[in-house]
Amino acid sequence: MPNKLSKKINHERFNRYVKRSSEVGRTDNNGLHRLALSQADKEIRDQLKVWFEQAGLATTIDDFGNMYGRREGKNPHLKPIVIGSHLDTQPYGGRFDGVLGVLAGLEVVESFNDDHIQTERPIIIVNFTNEEGARFPQPMLGSGAITEHFNKSFVYEIQDEKGITFEQALQEIGYVGKEEYRLKEAEYYLELHIEQGPMLERNSKQIGVVGGIQGMDWLDVNVIGEKNHAGPTAMEDRKDALASSARMISTLYEITNSYSGLKTTVGKLHVHPNVANVVPGNVEWVLDVRHEDDTLRMAALDEMRHALKQQAALDGTSVTVNELWASPAVLFDEDVLGAIEKSTDNLGLTRMKLYSGAGHDSKYMPYFGKTGMVFIPSVQALATGKMN
Repeated sequence: MPNKLSKKINHERFNRYVKRSSEVGRTDNNGLHRLALSQADKEIRDQLKVWFEQAGLATTIDDFGNMYGRREGKNPHLKPIVIGSHLDTQPYGGRFDGVLGVLAGLEVVESFNDDHIQTERPIIIVNFTNEEGARFPQPMLGSGAITEHFNKSFVYEIQDEKGITFEQALQEIGYVGKEEYRLKEAEYYLELHIEQGPMLERNSKQIGVVGGIQGMDWLDVNVIGEKNHAGPTAMEDRKDALASSARMISTLYEITNSYSGLKTTVGKLHVHPNVANVVPGNVEWVLDVRHEDDTLRMAALDEMRHALKQQAALDGTSVTVNELWASPAVLFDEDVLGAIEKSTDNLGLTRMKLYSGAGHDSKYMPYFGKTGMVFIPSVQALATGKMN
């Protein structure tokens, strides 16, 4: 029996997996539209079950629809090594976001099979449900549920835009599994993912050793002015909630640039009444702030809240700020990072350490065991669009 695995996977087989996955939910422009628990998601899940069976993996599904393919180890009582990610996509997303991590795990065990290697620990390949949060508005739902960050009633009652609950969608595609099949422990969790950013390509590095996931805050900002007709209302008499919001956002970006590595985004606004000839009386928007240092991020948020109130006072508007969601930074296990670095060097690949600005299922997996992530470059930093 060989004492080590060949350094190369079966590229033809892996490419077949990727090609088949890219056909499920495919759009006219080569993107993917495979929302969680949709019929397209059911199709790729059904295909994954077939691949699991062909690889000799025992397939189970838990009550959140998370899928597991288990390859038994010499000692089945040891905590498993878990490899995974997700198969759902953003609307009109890319072909590698998430699915790469699931298929890479599958190819790893297939390569073990090819070389007749039996591991001491069991290996479990996992597909987590609703990682994207594109259909049911809570990202990393499946992984968050099994790690007790979300309770079952909360998960089951979440609705999509059509009023369909998570539980109903699970039932519709036939993926309501059993609670007893939930992942309960792991010695290690590993996830391969595209970077979703420009750093690896910009620095000509092949591998990103992910130190952790940045902390994130979403704040709901509500700016209240005074609705008036655009014609009769002089500029000096206006309390324009949209103009005030614009100045606030500009100030927030200035504050952001004063903190190294801080990222701030305003990508969602609701203007009321949203009529061409009416001065906006109310604008609601969401502020997204991210950094791997929680202390620095909190300091920046305090400064931002103060700046919002100052600008409102200058503009004659008022502002309320409420926290929608907060997620502390997660640092991955140093031993796992060291193993990734050593393996990268042994393979003669270039690497750099970085932090993920996006959320991943890996965020919750330290709850079970030692966790690590590997990034590969996103060409032109494309992550979720059709060009990915």
